[in-house]
Amino acid sequence: MSLRERAMTAYKKGAVHSIETFGSVDGPGVRYVIFLQGCVMRCAFCHNADTWERKEADQPADEVLHKALRYRPYWKNGGGITVSGGEPLLQIDFLIDLFTLAHEQGVHTTLDTSGQPFSRKEPFFSKIKQLLAVTDLVLLDLKQIRNEKHRDLTGHPNTNILDFAQYLSEQNVPVWIRHVTVPGINDSDAELQELGQFIKTLHNVERIDVLPYHTLGAYKWKELGLPYPLEGVRPAGEEDVERVKEALKKA
Repeated sequence: MSLRERAMTAYKKGAVHSIETFGSVDGPGVRYVIFLQGCVMRCAFCHNADTWERKEADQPADEVLHKALRYRPYWKNGGGITVSGGEPLLQIDFLIDLFTLAHEQGVHTTLDTSGQPFSRKEPFFSKIKQLLAVTDLVLLDLKQIRNEKHRDLTGHPNTNILDFAQYLSEQNVPVWIRHVTVPGINDSDAELQELGQFIKTLHNVERIDVLPYHTLGAYKWKELGLPYPLEGVRPAGEEDVERVKEALKKA
C-alpha cells in the first residue's frame, strides 16, 4: 500500500479507556499497554470495573499505533504493545487493524483477554483467525475451571473460554496462562487439580502466571454505586500463590 493509499484508508476506531506507557507485567519486555473500554463479564474480583461500560469508539487504529511508536526506543527485550481491557475481543475489528499495522512496523503484539467472546460461528471465527495471524502472544485468563462456579464468579459460563484455549493450542499460538487466586473461591485442591490437568492438554503454553487476588480496585465498585461481592474475602498472600503454583505443577 502506498503512502497516499494509506493516508486515505479509514481504519477501524477503538474505544480506549487508558494507556500505560511502561508496562512490565503484560508480556515480554517493556510494553505500551492499551486498555480498551467494554466488558460483558462481571468478575467478582475485577479491579477495573470502570472499564465495563461500552462507549463510543473514537480513536482510529493508525493514530493509536502512531502514539505508541513514540515509546519504541524503550521496547527492549522483546517489548512492544499489549492490548488489554475491559475485554479487547469485543473490539476485534479495531484489533485486526491495529495489530496488522503494528506487524508492518515489526512491533511485537500481545493480546490480554478472558476469551469470553470466542465463538467458532461466523463472522467471529473468520475474524479471530485474521487477528491471530498478527498476534505474537496471548495472555489468557483462566479464572475458574468448573463451569457452574465460573458462572457464579463471572456471570458467564466458561465452555467457550476453554474452547478458545484449545483452539489456540490447535493453532500453536504462544500463550501465557493467567490465574487469579482468590482464597476460598477458586483455590481448592480439587479445582487446582482439574485446572492443572486441563492446562497440560494444551501444547502452546509458555508459562503460567499465578496472580494474587487483591482489593485495590474495590473502591471503583463503590464509586459506581455497586456492592463489592467479595467483601470480607482476604487478599491472597505469597504462601497462597506458592501453594497454587505447586498444585498446578503436580496436577
